[in-house]
Amino acid sequence: MAFFEGGEEEVAPEPPLEETPTNLRVPSPIRSPLSRRQGRVYRLHPAVKQYAWGIRGGDSRVARYGLESGSLRTVDPSAPYAELWLGTHASGPSLLDDGTPLSAVVQAPDGQLPWLLKVLSAGKALSIQAHPDKARAERLHAAHPELYKDANHKPEMAIALTPFEAMCGFRRLSEIAVHLRKHREFAACIATEAQLSVFMAASMGEPEQKEALTTLFRSFMACDPAVAKEQLANLVARLRAQQSPDYRTSGAHHVNPGAGAAVVDDEERDCAWERKANRAILRLEEQFPGDVGAMAPLFLNYLLIAPGESFFMAANEPHAYVAGEILECMACSDNVVRAGLTPKHKDVSNLVDMLAYTMGGPDVEFGRLVDDSDGCRTLAYVPPVPEFEVLITTVEPGAAYAIPPCAVPSILICIEGVGATRSAPGPDGVPCQRAHQYDLRPGKCLYVTAGTIALVLENPADAKGPLKVARARQNLTMLEAARLDDSAVPVDSAASESD
Repeated sequence: MAFFEGGEEEVAPEPPLEETPTNLRVPSPIRSPLSRRQGRVYRLHPAVKQYAWGIRGGDSRVARYGLESGSLRTVDPSAPYAELWLGTHASGPSLLDDGTPLSAVVQAPDGQLPWLLKVLSAGKALSIQAHPDKARAERLHAAHPELYKDANHKPEMAIALTPFEAMCGFRRLSEIAVHLRKHREFAACIATEAQLSVFMAASMGEPEQKEALTTLFRSFMACDPAVAKEQLANLVARLRAQQSPDYRTSGAHHVNPGAGAAVVDDEERDCAWERKANRAILRLEEQFPGDVGAMAPLFLNYLLIAPGESFFMAANEPHAYVAGEILECMACSDNVVRAGLTPKHKDVSNLVDMLAYTMGGPDVEFGRLVDDSDGCRTLAYVPPVPEFEVLITTVEPGAAYAIPPCAVPSILICIEGVGATRSAPGPDGVPCQRAHQYDLRPGKCLYVTAGTIALVLENPADAKGPLKVARARQNLTMLEAARLDDSAVPVDSAASESD
């Protein structure tokens, strides 16, 4: 039997799904008295993934969290630790204390949560990739189950834990046109007709621009591999020469007088975003020598986000995470269609066909403040999909925060500080049957069933800093908004984080 604290009471069943006016599959709120369904809290052991792009040894947050959660016994200083999975996906299910899969206590169809929470520690770039929509995922899984492990889509949201670099979405056509003019090596990988379409459509409407972008990307991906590799080598050699002491690409961007080189014309000088792309190309080519995907910064937006900032990636949008550490929440899927910067299988034809070819990077946002009182504050990160949302609660030293009973299950992970959990009395004042007392340190993970009586997060008064805890759950914010818009019966106040 799985570990839990106190008693042998049956787990409160999850509520059935019901249709909403917006056709979102979301759970009904629990309507029975919470004092009779106090729920449970289970310790979790997440799955740890060691991919080549991970940060090595104890420098990796994934490794440290894996040790603290009990998923790892030791950390190899030379090994990469890339991802930590919290959920029920078959490729990396979380386990309870006795080794039972989490799915055994999830009261849902097939024991599956609709979302998956991850911690990523990226030491070098991940592949250039996109995730299919539901219809394409079903087709890919049916045709190639060995490559595409499930039939689900995979919208995802990244929340930075450290400064984080990523390439996300296509650049605007005007920026790509600048790179075509300035980088002859890039232009040599693209058919003349495709280049002309970019220059002609740059001042036209969105349909013409999208068609031009589609033509350009198809042409680039269809370039003869030998030609692309040769042009990449030429581009890298030229950019490296520009990084030499006689051509500085930072600060005031001036020629070093001591080197005796001629002054660079104003129109030849690169602006900040161009210099960032140039440096990214050199960095990516060092990590993946000869891979034409190193040219991706010339047509994908290059982002640097600060801790606490987030962005959302919808299906069929190209992206590649470059470096840093994040929380990542997504629909429960592991489907990835890759096209570059990877030794893994590249499915270029599917990627080219599936992309939406929208331009401009994702919106970078900070969480919405939903609670700010008594030394505690909670930020909600709410994507435009029904499967998931993430809440991050900060508890200052000496403060305590009561997580309200929730109509859906959630997974909690401590990401900063030390503290503990305990149960609060029920809404009728009746003491809880279970204490739910767990120590919290970075990497400690808990599964909280639906209807669990208010769980209190406590930070001791002598703590040296705040306690910070992230929680993932189904998107109750979207559910509540949909019901209010339809003037339907409102969600129980217990399901609203801000009540």
